[in-house]
Amino acid sequence: MQYVELNNGVKIPQIALGVFMIPEDEDAKKACLSAFELGYRHIDSAHHYYNEAGVGAAVRECGIPREELWITSKIWPDEYADESAIDKMLARFGLEYLDLVILHQQVGDYIAGYKNLEKAYKAGKVRAIGLSNFESERLEEVLAAAEIKPQIIQVEGHPYFQQAALKERVKPYGTRMEHWFPLGHGDANLMNEPVFTELAQKYGKSNVQIILRWHIQMGNIPLPRSTNPEHQKQNIDIFDFELTAEEMERIKALDQGKRYWTLTLEQQEEKFLNIKLAE
Repeated sequence: MQYVELNNGVKIPQIALGVFMIPEDEDAKKACLSAFELGYRHIDSAHHYYNEAGVGAAVRECGIPREELWITSKIWPDEYADESAIDKMLARFGLEYLDLVILHQQVGDYIAGYKNLEKAYKAGKVRAIGLSNFESERLEEVLAAAEIKPQIIQVEGHPYFQQAALKERVKPYGTRMEHWFPLGHGDANLMNEPVFTELAQKYGKSNVQIILRWHIQMGNIPLPRSTNPEHQKQNIDIFDFELTAEEMERIKALDQGKRYWTLTLEQQEEKFLNIKLAE
């Protein structure tokens, strides 16, 4: 496993198992236990994934010291103003602390939400805080109000949408980028780009492994999702080779600003404020 240092000096494992769309706790637990056995030390969950209890059970049962694991969750907008949201989250996980908690969407009372993250950080309930999907001017609004600058911003990111402009916006704060849809939402056109096929043959890897290795060398933290142990194994087997500078430039040239998640800010307001989560 490779680690990167955050702006508060804490080190985070540079690849995670994402557990989005694994809504059953038992399935999430099984996927996490498999990942831990393979060498993963970082799990990315959320209240809205409905599997925090399963992830927490895997953490408690895996036999790995808690300090060696990195567990992330996200707060939904209807909880932002709730000062007890972090305590409720810890109860769902069955854990004493979380390594990272972030605001899930750029809607709702996000300033109050971020202030509550800062309180939890100061109280030692979380080791790092951040934002997810804040790409509008609301990002700068939070940054201006923040006493503790976010350690992480989590957004869509892959070779077709490399997020260079956003990376520059958060660079002054030392904020690291995590990428969901790191493989382009499984787009066959992306996965089968000739450059990935060529490099896969050169290094004895798969096209997926080349893309994930590109993320690592870009300094990104990719969050690939898989419940298949063989796919989990392949996704983490990317630390024994290195792409050259020329190869990285060839991949950089693939950037076409193509998103797979295309909701406007107005659509996000309408969609995400209407979803209420049960405890």
